[in-house]
Amino acid sequence: MNDPLIIAGKAYGSRLLVGTGKYKDFAETRAAVQASGAQIITVAIRRTNIGQEPGQPSLLEVLPPAEFTILPNTAGCYTAEDAVRTLRLARELLDGHDLVKLEVLGDKHNLFPDMPETLKAAEILVKDGFNVMVYCADDPIQAKRLEELGCVAVMPLASLIGSGMGILNPWNLRLIIDNARVPVLVDAGVGTASDAAIAMELGCDGVLMNSAIAGAQNPVLMAAAMKKAVEAGREAFLAGRMPRKLYSATPSSPTGGLIG
Repeated sequence: MNDPLIIAGKAYGSRLLVGTGKYKDFAETRAAVQASGAQIITVAIRRTNIGQEPGQPSLLEVLPPAEFTILPNTAGCYTAEDAVRTLRLARELLDGHDLVKLEVLGDKHNLFPDMPETLKAAEILVKDGFNVMVYCADDPIQAKRLEELGCVAVMPLASLIGSGMGILNPWNLRLIIDNARVPVLVDAGVGTASDAAIAMELGCDGVLMNSAIAGAQNPVLMAAAMKKAVEAGREAFLAGRMPRKLYSATPSSPTGGLIG
């Protein structure tokens, strides 16, 4: 906890947030989450049972709130109204839990965010007492507006959800990071460990992922790789990389004082 991630006033030792969908069973979900070292676990309320289906297996049996911070999300919502209703249900199911992830989608094929509906939902939820982490386009203006509405973190996509295409527009991410006063976390598009490391080297405060781990041939091993990548990327950012030098080279060893 020498370099904690602070969200809504709470400190977390891990800067990797992971989802809980697409695994073959709850046992694999638990194993991957443990290997990732993640403390914040996002759950799609419209797709995963956390108590809304009595008598059915609940994810909270294997990932209990006493051990992890559960981050309910609105995956599958296409209107502000649906997103707000979903998160109010989640708050009831989780005994007043107020840290949530908002996403309002605009297209069923590319899952790109609908920013007007996202802004509308964010304003309602913040006024309703929620601490809102929000999935958004990699648009610096929209990200700033979400921050100004009171969102506790902005989460621009690196590329399309589940695409594994990595960070397609690092320049926009830097613009968002440089102008933000709340944590900026890459959400969507990470495919492998190097993508996570690059996000952290750019200055992101954290990375959220699901498909990159759950869709790997060995999800538990990939989860461990992502943990290391996020940590290495953060350390490289804090260390400050050497400046780039175009059209010139500098020897690693000095040329002065050579023997002979």
